[in-house]
Amino acid sequence: MTPVLRTLRKVISRTAETNPTTGANQAAFPIHLAPASDHTTIRVMEIVIASPAGSVPGGNSKTASSWAQQLTQLGHTVRLSGSPDAQAPDLLITMHAEKSHEALVQFKNKYPATPAVVALTGTDLYPELSAVSLASLRLASRVVVLQDKALQRLPADFRARAHVIYCAAQTAPLPAEGHPRKRGFSVCVVGHLRSVKAPLHTARASRLLGPESEVYVLHAGAVLEERYRELIRREEAENPRYRWLGPLETQEAQQLITSSDLLSHTSSQEGGGSVLGEALMAGTPIVASRNDATTSLLGDDYPGLFSFGDTAALATLLSSCETSPPFLRSLLASAAPHLEKCSGNRALRCWRDLLGELFPDRPSC
Repeated sequence: MTPVLRTLRKVISRTAETNPTTGANQAAFPIHLAPASDHTTIRVMEIVIASPAGSVPGGNSKTASSWAQQLTQLGHTVRLSGSPDAQAPDLLITMHAEKSHEALVQFKNKYPATPAVVALTGTDLYPELSAVSLASLRLASRVVVLQDKALQRLPADFRARAHVIYCAAQTAPLPAEGHPRKRGFSVCVVGHLRSVKAPLHTARASRLLGPESEVYVLHAGAVLEERYRELIRREEAENPRYRWLGPLETQEAQQLITSSDLLSHTSSQEGGGSVLGEALMAGTPIVASRNDATTSLLGDDYPGLFSFGDTAALATLLSSCETSPPFLRSLLASAAPHLEKCSGNRALRCWRDLLGELFPDRPSC
């Protein structure tokens, strides 16, 4: 067990009693996955997934790694690269339409017949597609977006080439020692500290709760904007409900989500799709700011949504989740019909369909 996870377990286990809503809500969550895939696939290919230099660990680089695993599962040979390399693959997949544009142009100049798939990230789509991103789309054989409402952000000319592939979620079981008993109501925030994610919004909402509340906020993520170092220090000093855990490894972050009573996601726009999916798969209820990504995954009428930046509304949701087990169960029930979007089988089918369109004449294995 790593030092960070030991620290996490100490934070959770410092208290002695189990909250009445903990565990029971998660155990009741219905998990219905798609039928197992038959893994029929097209002929083995060499695929390169290129992420631009400086990609944030755990963000789009995590999505690229997940896609590499899925394509490998379909039988292909996959290389992850900082940029398209000199050896011509059968297919190039680039993360970021804007940041990868120059490398994409160089690749298409060298290998004009090799198809390229461009994956649009949240920073590509919001607030709007840039001229550079649109230029990348014109070079793309196919386009991938991470949620349904992203299709509405595309010019009509590109929608016919677009595929929606939600982030396939994985969960990690708690360590062999088992789930620590605890009191209080744990709310996890899993996301790097940068402005678009409003990373301290949950901590600030917790300050509005009454003295009887036992909500405490555990925040995992790296500091990506330096101004947050001082803001974290101040928040921890002034707010006894808040604890920053720093960046966690993937499994540690998944264990944090699994062990928490609630996940709070406060981003202003698309982002954190894998985190939301992991919470769904773990049976951890979610409260989230309303944006295209959260409504695509959870539904427009999901009862745990609030307007971005509305601290009072988030505090009200935190209080309802802590004090009302029926409300907490309603979050799980509302999310349940959307769970299949995050399944690995769905992602495999989506990739098989996309590859089948690009390479219709290649025989199946």
